[in-house]
Amino acid sequence: MRLNSSFLHRAGGIGVVVVGTLLGILSCLGAGQPGGEVAKPPSQTPKVRKGDLKPVPESAQPAASHAPFETGDCQLCHQRADPANPGPVTKAGNGLCFDCHEEFPEIMARKFGHVAASESCLSCHNPHNSKEPKLLLEKASALCFACHPSIQDLAEKSPVKHGAMSEGAQCMSCHNAHSANVEHLLIQMPRELCLSCHNKEGLTDAKGKKLPNTQHEFEEKPQLHGALGFGDCSACHNPHGFQHFRLLNKEYPAEFYASYNPKVYALCFECHEAGAFTEAETDTLTQFRDGLRNLHRLHVNKEELGRTCRACHEVHSSKLPHLIRESVPFGSLGWRLKVNFTDTPTGGVCAKTCHGARTYNNSGVPSVAPVVPVVPAAPVVPAAPTAGVATPAAPTPPAAAVKKE
Repeated sequence: MRLNSSFLHRAGGIGVVVVGTLLGILSCLGAGQPGGEVAKPPSQTPKVRKGDLKPVPESAQPAASHAPFETGDCQLCHQRADPANPGPVTKAGNGLCFDCHEEFPEIMARKFGHVAASESCLSCHNPHNSKEPKLLLEKASALCFACHPSIQDLAEKSPVKHGAMSEGAQCMSCHNAHSANVEHLLIQMPRELCLSCHNKEGLTDAKGKKLPNTQHEFEEKPQLHGALGFGDCSACHNPHGFQHFRLLNKEYPAEFYASYNPKVYALCFECHEAGAFTEAETDTLTQFRDGLRNLHRLHVNKEELGRTCRACHEVHSSKLPHLIRESVPFGSLGWRLKVNFTDTPTGGVCAKTCHGARTYNNSGVPSVAPVVPVVPAAPVVPAAPTAGVATPAAPTPPAAAVKKE
């Protein structure tokens, strides 16, 4: 799905939000597909454990114990109080658990329920005791991956990994295992959830490269990029892990300069028209043009030192129109080169950045180089003749310069 970039300018970004929303949905559906294709929904049949719900022996040092089992009150759930022969449970399904855990009927009534939890608490919990916290049958991630193997592949096999998948509460950092009012069992709305971690200085990627404080960017820069205005980070990023730089759903150049290849910009071309970077002249594909001269193509489409999108644009948010950057990093010392962009009704001006001041006019009339006025030199006033010194005669012009009548 693509939108003409001039339409995006005219629509004030509304089109991007709509596309970002659709892309977010598609990217979530395709979360387990390396190429970003829409994936088939995972099986909705929970793996209810049978035969592995026996109490863990004390010698195994259980980490959690169900209070009725701990105190020997087997009859609370079973027909008999005899621990050696308690008999079957008195009620089938989750209703038995809800007799004591009275808050759960309301919890399970949320908009989005976890199928495994809806079918049986015993899908994940041992009703007696466990070597894991919260009476879990296995480590939380192992339980999740048992039903979501494609997510396990992303988390463990992707060349670019998301730290949240292996640190802290892992899956539970983002998802509620029982139910939620946000799609995909998220514990918060997507953008707020991402910013609960990406709201601090000092975060680094796997290679030690510093990551920006994205929340600070949003607070300081009101012009948001497409789907972010709708709050959907997953329109561009896969939160579980992926094969592309920065967990991006499709290819995008990792470096500041790149030889132009449309495949490298597959992520951008999900929303933006590829022709804006290949057509030498246009009056519709982009607003970054001087008359008909396509300035996007001029900057990006080069065999060597092609400017990638990030050379001029912020990827998340900006203080300037069109997500233009205020400055770009230059060199390894942290110095930043000012872009000095000024928006105008018919285009804009970049001054003293990669080049001298340049103006573009997208109203249909190409801009011309500014005319520098020539200030005539002051007339030379001959000095007064000195007594006894002859004044030299005016030079005779060469014959070729003498105008013939």
